[in-house]
Amino acid sequence: MAKPFPTDNPFLKGYYAPVNTEADAAHLHITGEMPRELLGTLYRNGPNPQFAPRGPYHWFAGDGMIHAFHLENGNVSYKNRWVRTPKWEIENKEGEGLSGSFGHPMFTDPRVMALGSTIANTNIVWHAGRLMALEEGHAPFALDPASLMPKGYETYGDRLKGPFTAHPKFDPETGEMISFGYSATGRFTKEVSIQVVDKDGTVTRSEMLDGPFPSMIHDFAVTKNWIVLPIFPLTSSMERAMKGKPPFAWEPDKGTHIAFIPRKGTVADVKWVTAPACYVFHPMNHFETADGKIVVDVMKYDVAPLFPLPDGSPSAKEAPPARLFRWTFDLSGQNTSRANTFKEEQLDDRAGEFPRFDERFCMSDYRHGWVVAANITDPSAGDARTNGLIHYDLKTGKSTAWTANPEDRVGEPVFVPRAADAPEGDGWLLSVVYRAAEHTSDLAVFEATDLARGPLALAHLSSRVPAGFHGNWRQGPL
Repeated sequence: MAKPFPTDNPFLKGYYAPVNTEADAAHLHITGEMPRELLGTLYRNGPNPQFAPRGPYHWFAGDGMIHAFHLENGNVSYKNRWVRTPKWEIENKEGEGLSGSFGHPMFTDPRVMALGSTIANTNIVWHAGRLMALEEGHAPFALDPASLMPKGYETYGDRLKGPFTAHPKFDPETGEMISFGYSATGRFTKEVSIQVVDKDGTVTRSEMLDGPFPSMIHDFAVTKNWIVLPIFPLTSSMERAMKGKPPFAWEPDKGTHIAFIPRKGTVADVKWVTAPACYVFHPMNHFETADGKIVVDVMKYDVAPLFPLPDGSPSAKEAPPARLFRWTFDLSGQNTSRANTFKEEQLDDRAGEFPRFDERFCMSDYRHGWVVAANITDPSAGDARTNGLIHYDLKTGKSTAWTANPEDRVGEPVFVPRAADAPEGDGWLLSVVYRAAEHTSDLAVFEATDLARGPLALAHLSSRVPAGFHGNWRQGPL
C-alpha cells in the first residue's frame, strides 16, 4: 500500500508538491490574445514522485513528468504524463516507492538497483526526429511526441557510451548535438564521456576524458571550436554513501577545473584552466570573440546549493543564490596543457536562475537573454518574495523585468522566434506560472523584449504544474 508523503520536507509541499493525476484538456480557457502565429508544442519536464521515497528525499530525485502545451490557431491544449521508465513501471506495479533518492544503495530495493533505471526528470529535447526525456545519469529516454508514451532508451544503435547530460548543446549551423556524461565508467567515477551526434542521429564522436575527481557536472558550454567542461568541487563518493554520508557533497578546497577540448581534436589536446571554488548549474550562452577569446555567461553560486558538506552538515547558513557573471578565457600563446587566463565580470546583482536565450544564436555573440528572477534553491513555499522574469539586453547593458504576485512562482522561460528568419529576440517568451492562491498554473506568453508589458495571454489550467526544471519548444503541428 502506498505510504503518505512526508510532511516535513519543503520540496514535497506547496509549489513543489507532486500531482497524482494525468490529464488531457483540449481547450484551455484563455485570457488576453493568444498569438495565432504560435504553432508548436512547449514540452516541460520536472520531478514528480509517483510514491513517497525511501529515506531522505532530494528535489532532484523525483520521477519525471512531462507537461505538454500545444498551441495552434490561438487554441491551447494540455497533456501531462509520467515518463514511464523501468523504475516507474516496477513501482507502479507494486503500488509503492522502492528506491531512495539517486538510487541510494542503503534505501533501494535490489530489484530497482538491478534495473539501473533513469528517472528522466530534468529536460526534454527534440533532435533528429526524436523527442527525448533527459537526466544526467543515463541514456536519453525516447517518447512519442503526441501521446508522450515511452519508446525506450535511445542509445543510437548502442554507440552511445555511458550516461548522457540533461543539457546537450545544438550547433545551429551543423545540426550536431554535443553531449557529455559524468561518472562515465561507473557510479561516482571521475571519467567524463564526450560525444557528438550528427543531424541525422548518428554518433560521430565518442571519447573519455580523465577528470581530476568525481564531480556532479550538470551543464557545460560549446563554442564553434571548443567544448568547455567545468568540473566544480561538488564531489561524489561511493565510500561516503555506504557509510550513510552524502553521496554528493561540497568540497571547496578542491577548486574549480575547466577543460577546453577542441571540437576538431581529441581529449588528448585538452587544455585546463583553474578557477576559485564555485558552482554553476546553467550557463546562458557561450561563444568566441573575433580575437579568439572564449566567453561563457553563467549563473554562478559561491557555494553549491542543495548539497551538504561531506559530513552531512549544511554547506551554507542560508540557501545561496545565483547571479549572472561573464567569464572570459584567453587560451592564446598557451603551449602547455595548463592555462590560467581567466577573467570574471559580474553583470547583475539580482538573484536568478534558468537562463535562456534565442538559441538560433547559440555559439555566436548575442544580445538578448532571459532568466527567472528568484533564488530557486530557496524552498520557502507561500512566503512573499521577488519572483518573475528578467530580460537582459547585453549590448546596451539594460534590463527589464516582470514581477509576479509575491506568493506566485515562475518557471523557466523559453524563447520562440516570430519566424525562422526573424531578428534576434523578435518573438515570444513562454513560461508556466504557479498561482499560489488558487493552487493552479497558467501558461503565460510575453512579448520577449517587452516583459514590463506583462503577459499578452494566459492559458489557464484548473490543476497545477509542480516546480520543474527545463523545457523546449518544438515547432509545428503534432
